[in-house]
Amino acid sequence: MSLEPQELIHLESKIGRKPTKTELQIVAAEWSEHCSYKSSRIHLKMLPMTGPRVIFEKGFDSGILDVGDDYVVTIHIESHNHPSAVEPYGGAATGVGGVIRDILSTGTRPIAVLDGLRFGNIEKDSHARWLFKNAVMGIADYGNCLGIPTIGGEVEFDDCYTNYALVDVVAIGFGKKDRLIKNRAKKGDIVILLGGSTGRDGIGGSQFASNSLESDDRSAVQIPDPFIEKLIIEAILEARNQKLIKAMKDLGGGGLSCAISEIADSLSVGIELDVNKVHSREPNMNTDEIMTSESQERMLIITDKTKLEKLQEICNKFQIKCSVIGKVTSKKIMKVKKGKKSFANLPVSVVAHAPLLDRPAIKPKYLELIQKEKKFKTPKNLSNILLKILSSPNMANKNWVYGQYDHEVGIRTVVKPGHDASVLRLDNGKFLAVKLDGNPKQCYLNPREGAIGCFEEACRNVVCSGANPIGMVDHLQFGNPENPEIFWTFLESLKGLTDFAKYFKIPCVGGKVSFYNETPKGPIKPSPLICVLGLMDKKHHQLQTISNDDLIVLIGTTKNELGGSEYFEYTHNFVGGHCPVVDFKTSKANMNAVLELIKKGWIKVAHDCSKGGLACAVSELCMQTRIGCNISLEKIPSDKLFEDRLLFSESHSRYLLVLERKNLKQIQSFLERKTVLFNVIGKFVGDHILFQKDSKTVIKLSVDKAQKSWMNSLEELVLHG
Repeated sequence: MSLEPQELIHLESKIGRKPTKTELQIVAAEWSEHCSYKSSRIHLKMLPMTGPRVIFEKGFDSGILDVGDDYVVTIHIESHNHPSAVEPYGGAATGVGGVIRDILSTGTRPIAVLDGLRFGNIEKDSHARWLFKNAVMGIADYGNCLGIPTIGGEVEFDDCYTNYALVDVVAIGFGKKDRLIKNRAKKGDIVILLGGSTGRDGIGGSQFASNSLESDDRSAVQIPDPFIEKLIIEAILEARNQKLIKAMKDLGGGGLSCAISEIADSLSVGIELDVNKVHSREPNMNTDEIMTSESQERMLIITDKTKLEKLQEICNKFQIKCSVIGKVTSKKIMKVKKGKKSFANLPVSVVAHAPLLDRPAIKPKYLELIQKEKKFKTPKNLSNILLKILSSPNMANKNWVYGQYDHEVGIRTVVKPGHDASVLRLDNGKFLAVKLDGNPKQCYLNPREGAIGCFEEACRNVVCSGANPIGMVDHLQFGNPENPEIFWTFLESLKGLTDFAKYFKIPCVGGKVSFYNETPKGPIKPSPLICVLGLMDKKHHQLQTISNDDLIVLIGTTKNELGGSEYFEYTHNFVGGHCPVVDFKTSKANMNAVLELIKKGWIKVAHDCSKGGLACAVSELCMQTRIGCNISLEKIPSDKLFEDRLLFSESHSRYLLVLERKNLKQIQSFLERKTVLFNVIGKFVGDHILFQKDSKTVIKLSVDKAQKSWMNSLEELVLHG
């Protein structure tokens, strides 16, 4: 929990003396990888972060997008990986609380949450099942208590997460542009700590998250209290409406140390505080403990003396503690006192800016071996293979997860979890589509193309709802950055995301980098997660009922790209092959064509074709509607492939469109004009999922049997092992 030797030398050179013990603790928290991004910051600048909808304000922790009519949407993503691996219920719950406060700090109301979860092999590992079950419960309990809907997310299981967990949470806010907190401060303003009491929970949490997980340090895990958080939300928004807040920041990683130094630095002021004024719940806490505690449900507010009384009245109304802990100065110094005794006196620019690192990067040796693909004989019974994949943990219906979440509270949720993207109703008559995606299997084989694929998949899902992608946030999760091979995978992922974002003009409005995600057994696979926001200007595309004799059109080409596929890894236990590659020009053409067809109202349903391949995508539609299908494999636009590869390839830029026969000619004519590769591959009929090639049956699976296995397998596995 200390600084590196070279960092200590750098600190001493900047302040011209040896730091005090408290100063060391403050700087160690802020200069931790978790808070400072010292390994990644110089590279993150390559991402495009501007655009016609992007709004920037000083000191904001959330991205802001203008959605018209003087309204804005805010978005932020955070993780609580190490704490969730140690104590999954509390770790996951406090992850939700923290990201919601980031949204609140802009002055917008949090309106939705999504979660991205990663655990070990729950089929074989009871500990992984325990982590999974309790993390889901923590997220559900916290969000449900707040009355904020958890509207979507995704779950994946992989051996690389053994004895570990990735718990990512995205929060979305909404509000009026003129009510955004315009962070500002001047000499004489007062500094207030509002919310929960400070305790000894979470001390050193940021440093704990900046090292490999080697012990169950429960003292670094914070204690959640959603009831206080709910009161804080309402109190803050009322104070915002009365214009009582000049600047605001959530107390997250690093506690007061980071919140004070970062807000002071962003506003070019100094702050002097007295830890004796901090309301605490434990006796005899020393200065270091108070400054580095990461107790939850706390907000830092700057206001002026004339507004203090009204702010205190609001806090009393909501029964929230509110302490004046300091004042703003003009010296750009962070001064920490305990009564009259001084414990820290540091320039805020020094504390808030860790010395950045340009780490070496080397292409991993494993990639030279892993790309070679084995030749597998096509299994004789592909019907059983499809059923096995549909009921596998990664492909099975996730209703057991999102069924625990209240995803309709707040009456904004229009499209619920379980579809390509979730959709929220906005007050200006528009609709917001949101999707979170990741694919560590493919990112392991090819970090650049794997990350691009995650990005494109999230865009495809948003497009299938009828929305134009308008912005994204990313969370880049890797092992130890001091390992040049791991750092290379980070850089490749980042370069891939940058290329895609620039080509499609989708700005990155926020994100997070999380390193040191490893245990003594080794690092996780590269695990970037991408969340894309899409906007619909008019009434969103209604999900229509599929009927017998409706046609199925496949847009896009199916290629020999099974590396990282569920088929290769789950069925054949083979890690290797070539992962799917996105052709940007084709991707854009297909995306635009699907969007236009949806807006014209010519199709009933658009469905992304991705994980599990065409066979699983078609089966999902059948199982959701309880109608069978008849698919002709020879009609699939594709390379020349064996049946199993046609069925389970996970090539990108593909969409399944469901349409009435009467609309076929105009759709064909439209797609031909757009030079989009497509074909009618079958229709909905009967009660079996039927794939044929040259009139020969390749797969025949009862819809009822498939649905029962798909719907129930995850819950049975989690609850009964």
